Amino acid sequence: MMKTNALPGTPRWAALAAHAVPLIVIPSGIWRIALTLGAPVAEVDDPGLGQDVYQIVLTVVAELLAFLTLGLVRSWGEVFPRRLPFVGGRPVSTRGATTAALCGAFGLFALVGWFTYAAYAGLGRNSVGTHTDGPVQQVLLHVCYLPLLAWGPLLAAVAVAYHRRRTGRYDSTGRRDGDSRYDEGRTGRPAASSCVEK
Repeated sequence: MMKTNALPGTPRWAALAAHAVPLIVIPSGIWRIALTLGAPVAEVDDPGLGQDVYQIVLTVVAELLAFLTLGLVRSWGEVFPRRLPFVGGRPVSTRGATTAALCGAFGLFALVGWFTYAAYAGLGRNSVGTHTDGPVQQVLLHVCYLPLLAWGPLLAAVAVAYHRRRTGRYDSTGRRDGDSRYDEGRTGRPAASSCVEK
C-alpha cells in the first residue's frame, strides 16, 4: 500500500489525488523540454530563443502550480512555512486557499474546453508554429498531454476535501461528520441500520 504524507483527517482518496497531480504534469513537461532540446517530438516552423525560453518557463510554472496541490493535504496548507517572508508562521486562510484552488481548477477546465474546441474547429491548423508530422509524433503528443485532462477534476476534488476538513465537515478518520452509515469502531463497513429505509 502506498504511503502518503498527509495530515490526519485527510481522506485517503484526497491524499492520493493530491500526490497524483504533480505526476500527471511531468509527461507534458518532458515533451516540451525534449522539443526545446531539438528531439524529434514535433516540427517547429520558426525555432528561436524566445520559444525555447517560453517552453522552459511554462514547464517550470506548470510543475510548481501542480506541486501546490500538495499543500491542500500537508501542513504547509494550514500554516505558512516560517521561512516565507511576511507570512511565515501565519495560518493559511481556508477560504483563500479553497478559492484559489477552485479558480485554478476552473481555469484548467476552461483551457481544456478552449483547446478541445480549437482542435475540432481547426483553428490554427495551417498557421506557423509547432505541429506534429506523422503518426508517431501525434501519438507521443497525445500520450504526454492526455494526463493533463485529469488535473482540473483532481484539483477541484482535493480543494473540496480540503475545505471540508478545515471547516470540520470530516472527522479525524477522514469520514464525514454525522455519517451514521458507519458503526463506531468498525473498519468502513456500513451499519445494518443504514440499509433500511426509514
